[in-house]
Amino acid sequence: MKIPQEIIDELINQAQQDAPNESCGYLLGLLSSNDEDGEAMVTENYWMENIDHSSEHFSFAPKDQFAALKYARSKGLKILANWHSHPASPSRPSQEDLRLANDPSIRYAILSLHNGIHLNSFRIINGEVVDKEVHL
Repeated sequence: MKIPQEIIDELINQAQQDAPNESCGYLLGLLSSNDEDGEAMVTENYWMENIDHSSEHFSFAPKDQFAALKYARSKGLKILANWHSHPASPSRPSQEDLRLANDPSIRYAILSLHNGIHLNSFRIINGEVVDKEVHL
């Protein structure tokens, strides 16, 4: 998955503003081919409120998830990744992240503000990381 620098900058700004709570949203974009293994290009960050208002976990409001899906479809985009920040821990899935990653068709991106800024995305299947990409 390719994420343009301006979108990475948006994620960083959003995560810093929301800290010490986790920030979250969807990364929307396009696949270069019709199959699930095509190269994905992120074109938009769709911010959503962390309704848990927590520094250790996040939840989307169902109405926000439906609005994001409706928006993406109206623009001809796909939800490529679910993303959230880790204000005080590394850019790797927690046990809770692994447990809640129930859509194998998308990536799970984690932006860490801990010991520098790091952005990685993961493909998670059945609670296991099967692939990692480093974005920053």
